[in-house]
Amino acid sequence: MALTRPAKLDGDEYDEQLYALQLELVKLQQWVIGGGERLVVLLEGRDAAGKGGTIERFRAHLAPRQARVVALPKPSDAERGQWYFQRYLAHLPTAGEIVFFDRSWYNRAGVEPVMGFCTEEQHRLFLRQAPEVEQALVEDGIRLFKLFLDVDRDLQAERLQERRDDPLKSWKISPVDEAAGDRYDDYSAARDSMLAATDTDWAPWTGVNANRQKVARLHAIRHVLHALPYDGKDPEVAVAPDPAIVAPAGALLR
Repeated sequence: MALTRPAKLDGDEYDEQLYALQLELVKLQQWVIGGGERLVVLLEGRDAAGKGGTIERFRAHLAPRQARVVALPKPSDAERGQWYFQRYLAHLPTAGEIVFFDRSWYNRAGVEPVMGFCTEEQHRLFLRQAPEVEQALVEDGIRLFKLFLDVDRDLQAERLQERRDDPLKSWKISPVDEAAGDRYDDYSAARDSMLAATDTDWAPWTGVNANRQKVARLHAIRHVLHALPYDGKDPEVAVAPDPAIVAPAGALLR
């Protein structure tokens, strides 16, 4: 999947498509609650790719008690003494819940090895254990979606600068974000290692071209809706996403 820049959407067209998709998400949540389903939508990706904004559009009209966001801070001293996955597994959904992970246990496959926050041995152990953990989750009935939002180098730099210049967005810039541009190639290498080790039949990765944030949001939502057998699905709305925007993770490696 080449990281081209898709055509911009007219504002009215975007609003119309988003509204139709959010109506479908309401149906999806009713199906999740009524059937006791457990749904995890995990978003990873480069800094400034739009993970938080995508989650906001997923959740905008969902019942908040049954549609939680998990965005964990750096681990405490006690958490650093635990099995690495432990603090994430505590936030998995119960029956009738949707949980969105705004970054996840995959910190250990991206920011941690790139920034030196874990050892090489810890990184290797994570890449071996993650597929096993996810297989257990899926076998227990959790429906797991893993989305990786990617953005090209120049556009990432533009967005990070916009955050620095906008006082309402300056809180989004951390020392890790500041280093993101200089380490673009390092993050690419970490991404490729992650996908090679953890893109499995039971928990596949899906790549999202996030060079146009609004377009990426619409197609990420379509990907989840299209894949699930919820009641009352409108086949004209919950269509398969554009493969130039959303594609299997192997397309990112190519």
